[in-house]
Amino acid sequence: MTAVASGEEVVPASELAAANKQIRELQRLLGKKTMEAEILKEAVEFGRAKKWIAHAPSLPGNDE
Repeated sequence: MTAVASGEEVVPASELAAANKQIRELQRLLGKKTMEAEILKEAVEFGRAKKWIAHAPSLPGNDE
């Protein structure tokens, strides 16, 4: 099949709907993975900051 005016191929509506559904699912998964990566990045930064604080020398005069 071809479109009348443009000469482009025509796909069945069911095939278009399936492709759109797959695109939405892939976009959802990409968003989820992006969020997971951001959370892990923040956790690493937090862990590094905590490690730095734990290894910092105590301040003079705080020998309790």
